Amino acid sequence: MKIKRVGVVGCGLMGSGIAEVCARAGYSVLVREVDDQFLERGLSRIKKSLDKGVARGKLSPSERDAAQSRISGTTELGDFSDADLVVEAIVENLEQKKETFAMLDRVTPAHAILASNTSSLSVTDMAAATERPDQVLGIHFFNPVPVMPLIEMVRTFLTSDATYQTARAFGEGLGKQVVVTKDRPGFIVNALLVPYILDAVRMVEAGVATKEDIDAAVKLGLNHPMGPLTLLDFVGLDTTLFIADAMYEELKDPRYAAPPLLRRMVVAGYMGRKSGRGFYDYR
Repeated sequence: MKIKRVGVVGCGLMGSGIAEVCARAGYSVLVREVDDQFLERGLSRIKKSLDKGVARGKLSPSERDAAQSRISGTTELGDFSDADLVVEAIVENLEQKKETFAMLDRVTPAHAILASNTSSLSVTDMAAATERPDQVLGIHFFNPVPVMPLIEMVRTFLTSDATYQTARAFGEGLGKQVVVTKDRPGFIVNALLVPYILDAVRMVEAGVATKEDIDAAVKLGLNHPMGPLTLLDFVGLDTTLFIADAMYEELKDPRYAAPPLLRRMVVAGYMGRKSGRGFYDYR
């Protein structure tokens, strides 16, 4: 199957980025949000990102305009009735995702592939909410989507070879490096990243070293672009806590058990860069 029309459910930070890279790759893109206000905000984010691409010399003005012309918005899931591929990028809540997949199963064409951008939740559970589990898989992008070169492709034991091959060709056509993983909590990246970040929080909690020295040690000693606590602030303390809790709930592995310090910081509103305060102060 050749994919021509792509749907994106959700036009937040991830959904808007997915819509942008698909449009830049030449696909006709329809993005859906729950109401006009959220939709307008998401479309505005795409426009600003495309303008930034021109300013940085990554896009020509004509390429920007062509990509923009391929993107349209809606508040109705029923408008995906002619989509070849739909990528779900809503909040990380399994019940809401399952409801969305069940609805997409009813409104999309029989040939359409349904994909989730989830970073940690069970794609098999989402597939089971449809009558086409063989046409469901995970296509996990990374933030910021227009910049990050990786896609984790999550293949469940139900995903057919045809679905996998079509989805892989789609991902590579976006200019992304595709890695393939089984449907396991955290997949590849978060399965390795979350324990690493949680261990850094535990070191602060235990008074082993200051946050500045932990970050400097990793950055300079391991040649990482940033230390684990700076990275945690960038990803979001609340996001990391959610992923860790979801992984611990399924695996019961103590490596994924969130330290009390992380949980208390989230309760106190210290979410990282997006809230102005995390392990560092960005106000």
